[in-house]
Amino acid sequence: MRVVVLGAGFGGLELTTTLSEEFGDAVEVVLIDREDGFIFGFSKLDVMFGRALPDAVFHAYADFVKRGVQVVKAEITAIDPEARRVETSAGTFDADYLVLALGADVDPSATPGLIDGGHEFYTAEAAVALRDVIANFEGGRVIVCVTSVPYKCPPAPSETVVLMHEFLTERGLRGRSEIALVTPQPAPIPPAPEASAAIRAAFEERGITFHPNMVLRSLDPARNTAVFGDGTEMPYDLFLGVPVHRAPKVVVDAGLTVDGWVPADLRTLETSFPGVFAIGDVNGAGMPKAGVFAERQGELAARRIAALIRAETGGPEYDGRGLCYLELGSTGVGRINVEFVPGTGPVGRFDMPSPEAATDKAEFGAIRARRWFTAG
Repeated sequence: MRVVVLGAGFGGLELTTTLSEEFGDAVEVVLIDREDGFIFGFSKLDVMFGRALPDAVFHAYADFVKRGVQVVKAEITAIDPEARRVETSAGTFDADYLVLALGADVDPSATPGLIDGGHEFYTAEAAVALRDVIANFEGGRVIVCVTSVPYKCPPAPSETVVLMHEFLTERGLRGRSEIALVTPQPAPIPPAPEASAAIRAAFEERGITFHPNMVLRSLDPARNTAVFGDGTEMPYDLFLGVPVHRAPKVVVDAGLTVDGWVPADLRTLETSFPGVFAIGDVNGAGMPKAGVFAERQGELAARRIAALIRAETGGPEYDGRGLCYLELGSTGVGRINVEFVPGTGPVGRFDMPSPEAATDKAEFGAIRARRWFTAG
């Protein structure tokens, strides 16, 4: 029996860890990823603003040692969902159960002028490069802009402008600077009204301007100007863009996507292809693209695959729950609890910033790093 998992992010790591705990060496699990290691999404902001060194937040896949799990570093070149066969630069893998956990790719080139006139900050490489850019920034007009939806980690743009405010304040540059968050959405985090209200209050307190319902059309690098769909123009000295997100090309080429993402049953995370599951950012089940949701889906998919392997009927169903942390600088860390119930939409609760939530956030990464990257 072989389970092949494509992608070693939150979902893939949790799924393979759970299967290893369930079966040990009795089931062969193959985890395929093209990268050398894993970085928690929130760690990118720590790197950008000089609060952590890149090596300190990097977790090598060589340290992911689990019974029954083989980690393969390879580029995935083709997927045949009907045959459950995967072609890679390291060879061909056939699966009894195939799990798509490849996340979402970012495409800065989809926004004219972004590559030459601004910076994306959603990849590890970009976060490392921005470390020096931000450290050498002498103040001015800063725009953080969401170029399109959906995108990974919904709180991240709001966190970025707050951290930028504190960074410039600490260096005595805030008085000569303007900071703005621009988004095509009506609120910072639409599924969580209480969290959005807290974010807006934090913006007002810090003099950060918020521009909702604005769609970026292009950047003009020659004039350092952002141009929006309604003709509005905004000059800038530093532009940080949340780039367009897409399903990985190999998933699209396999004919797995509808409206850009892989359709999956929200309760079971199974696709229309028998034995093929889609978890995390790559699926189109209507969940936020955030690591905590991918992790919970990874555990659920592992439990369902375990039930299938044992020839058991039924199995657990995904409950749509997730908890995100909201970093508000000196104000502290808040918690956003959201449950996506099929047919009724999201139900959310916001816990105001507190020392307890800050401790929880620190433990969140540490617990998962130990679970995934400590042998045994």
